[in-house]
Amino acid sequence: MKKSRLATVVGISVLAFASTASSAEGPSFLAPDHTDGADTLVLDLRDDLSQDERNALAAEIGGELVDASPHVTDDGQIFLTHAGASRRAAILEKLRGDTRVEEVERLMAFDALFTPDDPRFAEQWHLSRVGAESAWNRSTGTGVVVAVIDTGVACADDGGFTKGTDLHGTPCVAGWNFVTDDDKPWDDHGHGSHVAGTIAQTTNNGVGTAGLAFGAALMPVKVLAKNGSGSNAQVADGIRWAADHGAQVINLSLGGPFPSSVVGNAVKYAQKKGVLVVAAAGNSGRAVGYPAGFPGVIAVSASDRNDGLAWFSSRGPEVGIAAPGVAVLQQTICNGGQEKCEVFGSFNGTSMASPHVAGAAALLISQGVTAPDAVKARLYDTARPKDDPKLFGAGILDAGAAVGRTAMLHDVVRALALAFLGIGLARWIHQKRGTFAKAGPWIGAALFGATGLVPFAHTLGLPGIAGPAARIVDLLGRPLGDMDLVSDVSFHKFALLALPLPTLAAFLLGFQAKSFRPIIGGLALGQAAYLVSMVVFREQSFFLGTTVLTALASAGTVACLWIARVALDEKTA
Repeated sequence: MKKSRLATVVGISVLAFASTASSAEGPSFLAPDHTDGADTLVLDLRDDLSQDERNALAAEIGGELVDASPHVTDDGQIFLTHAGASRRAAILEKLRGDTRVEEVERLMAFDALFTPDDPRFAEQWHLSRVGAESAWNRSTGTGVVVAVIDTGVACADDGGFTKGTDLHGTPCVAGWNFVTDDDKPWDDHGHGSHVAGTIAQTTNNGVGTAGLAFGAALMPVKVLAKNGSGSNAQVADGIRWAADHGAQVINLSLGGPFPSSVVGNAVKYAQKKGVLVVAAAGNSGRAVGYPAGFPGVIAVSASDRNDGLAWFSSRGPEVGIAAPGVAVLQQTICNGGQEKCEVFGSFNGTSMASPHVAGAAALLISQGVTAPDAVKARLYDTARPKDDPKLFGAGILDAGAAVGRTAMLHDVVRALALAFLGIGLARWIHQKRGTFAKAGPWIGAALFGATGLVPFAHTLGLPGIAGPAARIVDLLGRPLGDMDLVSDVSFHKFALLALPLPTLAAFLLGFQAKSFRPIIGGLALGQAAYLVSMVVFREQSFFLGTTVLTALASAGTVACLWIARVALDEKTA
C-alpha cells in the first residue's frame, strides 16, 4: 500500500511524449500537376465502376483520371481530369450524358469565411483537422475561462518571466502556483504554455500560430515543477482552486498510472460546481491513466495526420474522444521562461490532444451550451466516427461540426417557436380582444429577443475576427438571454438575462409610453421563444439544477406571453 501511494505522489507528470516531433508531411490532396482550376473537371463516377471501366472512360475523353483523394477509400469515386479550354465544352457535354458519370463540373475553390493571418497557421494541420476555420465563423470562445493545470503559463511579465509574444492578445485571469504557494503561476518548463497555446493562442495577429478558442481567457494553475512532475496533493489543490475561481473548463494534460482518491474527489468537486474536466488519456500505449480514467472526465486519446491512433496513445473503455496529438505546433518558452526565450515547438502526446477538446468545449460554452453533460454530448455526437471506441471513443474531434450544429439547432428551434407563438398570439388578440399592433417594431424586437440583433447571424456565419471588434461582432448575433456570455466573468449560471427579468423590467419602465409598447411586446415574444428552446435543449448550467431551470423557463414562457399579449393589443388601456 505504501509503495502504491508513493507511486501516485511522484507519478503525476506532464504527458508530452516528446519535445520535438517529426515534421514529415502526411498524405495531401493530390491533383494533376497541371491543375489550373478553370481547365480541370471534377467527375463523380458511379460507385460500382470498375478500374477497367474507368480506364475506358479516360481513353474516350483522351485524358487521365486522377483520384482526388488516393489514400481515402470511403469517399466515393471522385476523380479529376484536365480538359483544356478548347475541349472543355465538348467533354462536359459528353460526360453529362454518360451513365457512368453521376456528376461532372469544373473544379471550384471553396474558402473558409475566416482564415487567420498567423504566418505558421498553414503548419497547424491539427487545427484544420478539427474544423477550426469552420468553427471560427460562429464562435471563438468569447467569455469562457479555461484553466490550464500544468507547469504554468507564460501569462505575465514578472521577475524575469515574460508573457508569450503569441499570447500577448490573450486574456489571462488570476491563477495560482501550488509549487511555490504564491500567485505567480508562470511557466518554467514549457509544457503548460504549449498546451495553453492550442486552447487560446492569440490569433489573427500576424505572429506565429493560432489557437482553437482564441476568444477565451486562460487561467494558469501551476501544479508541476520545473522538472515536469508534481504530487497528487498539488493537482487536487489546483483542480479545487480552479473550480472555486471561475473556471468553466479544466484541462489536465498530466497524469499517472494509479488512481488517487484525493485527485478523484477534487474532480468530483469541480464537476458538482458545473466545471467540465478534460484530461489526456496517457502515453503508455496501454491502459488509460488518471485523472483521465475517473468517471465523468473526458479522456482524450491522440490521433495522427491520417486519423489513425498515435502509437504511444493510451487506450481503453474510458476513452471519450480522440484529437490530434502528433506534430502539434504552438509557441512555448525555453531557458526556464527567462530572458524572453521562446520557441515554436512541434510536440507529440495526448497532452497535445487534450487541449483541442478543451478549446472545442470553450467554443460550445460560448454558444450557450454550458451544462458539462450537454457539452460532452455535443462533442461526442459530432465526432468523426471510428471503428474502435476503445481507441477513439466517440470518434475524432470535429469542433466545426459541433459549433455548426449548435448554431443551427438553436436558431431553427427559436425561429419555429417564435413563429408558432407569434401566430397564435396574433390570432388570439384578433379574435378575442381587438387590433394587433403594427408589425414592424415588434417583429424586429422579437427577432432580437430570440436570435440576436442580427437574426440568425451565427448560423449564417460571422467573421471570426480577433481583437476588440470580435466582441462587437459576436454580440450582434446573440439573443438577449446569451449576451452575458461575452463577459469574461459570466453570470450565465444564474440565468438573469435568460429568464423574463429584462422583459419584465422593460414592461414596468416603458409601458406608459404607447409607442414603446410594440417593442416591449416583441421583446417578450422573442424571450418566450428563447425560453422554449431552453426547455427543449436542457443544455444550460444553472446553480439550482436543470430541473429547477426547466420549471422556471416554462413559467417564464407563460409570463412573457402575458406581457406580449398586453403590450401588443392596441386596445389595452
